[in-house]
Amino acid sequence: MSSEDLRPFLEPTPTIESRHPDIEAFARRSCAGAQGAVERAVRLYYAVRDGIRYDPYALELSVEGLRATTTLRAGRGWCVAKAILLAAACRALAIPIRLGFADVRNHLSTARMREHMKTDVFFWHGYASIHLEGRWVKATPAFNLELCQKFRLRPLEFDGRRDSIYHPFDLDGNRHMEYLAERGEFADVPIDAIAATFREHYQGLGTVASGDFELEVDAENADA
Repeated sequence: MSSEDLRPFLEPTPTIESRHPDIEAFARRSCAGAQGAVERAVRLYYAVRDGIRYDPYALELSVEGLRATTTLRAGRGWCVAKAILLAAACRALAIPIRLGFADVRNHLSTARMREHMKTDVFFWHGYASIHLEGRWVKATPAFNLELCQKFRLRPLEFDGRRDSIYHPFDLDGNRHMEYLAERGEFADVPIDAIAATFREHYQGLGTVASGDFELEVDAENADA
């Protein structure tokens, strides 16, 4: 077993609100009947992956915008926000978890997003890393099942024992996701570092304008 000090990955933070009553209730509800940390972590992963819709237009890079309760109440969020909610729920059940980040080339975007961003590189893509059975296991709950079906992506499954990271190709053999650089794993979200990168590469704190991502996806699928 690991001798690593796991206490920093069990504590609440301003965004990882693991002691908030709404987060505790969400965690208990999602894990009803589950036995052991692995099964609870798996249940929480799917509750966040499919219960919270992926929405890159929900990006708000502030403590309030990233709070786990904000994402839970909205029912949608971008990758970092969904990873934070998963972290809060796991910590609410005494499961150590940290936030991981990587730069990725993301082929899951719409024409409007690509035009606005001027790039297909997503800096500081967020995922979670959960400590289970003495080791850290990566979990990426960003893309909900319905969205994967619309984009013909392989949904990311999680069993609590193997890393769950993006597939490089979609179901048709087209490029989906390329990992370009690791940013590290943290006990809390490094908002200032993310903001500095966004200012450098996106000329602002947000990467996209407001919009309805799923409507754009449906419209492009209809034209295909």
